[in-house]
Amino acid sequence: MSRPALSRPVRVGAAAASVAGLVLLAGCGAETESPDAAAETVAPGADYADGTYTADGSYQTPESVETVSVTLTLADGVVTEVEVTGDPQARESEQYQGLFIGGIADEVVGKSLDDIEVDRVAGSSLTSGGFNAAVQEIRTEAAG
Repeated sequence: MSRPALSRPVRVGAAAASVAGLVLLAGCGAETESPDAAAETVAPGADYADGTYTADGSYQTPESVETVSVTLTLADGVVTEVEVTGDPQARESEQYQGLFIGGIADEVVGKSLDDIEVDRVAGSSLTSGGFNAAVQEIRTEAAG
């Protein structure tokens, strides 16, 4: 007994869903940089004042614009503590921000502020864009 062929609408719908899924996954790895971030670059090796600094960074997801707040404590230009908090607008963002927050300390504590540039943390790639933007602001503030 042979199986009936799929009708054209079912095949087109399945193809469209596949393409949409690929576009969504491609967005997970995309990074964006704001035009202002490049203009505010602090020279590597800058002297940073010890202290605790907080800045916000935002990033685009397929569903929304998300923001994370980053607090870094510095001693001799080295990160000694990190805290990241989010205010996710989408359910999926809540999941990825949680993964990022759970893994970021392993990536940055003990590193020079100049050496911090995260890409993917615990499977979360878009959150890193907001984190990196906030770190750039902290560099500027700590160098001033």
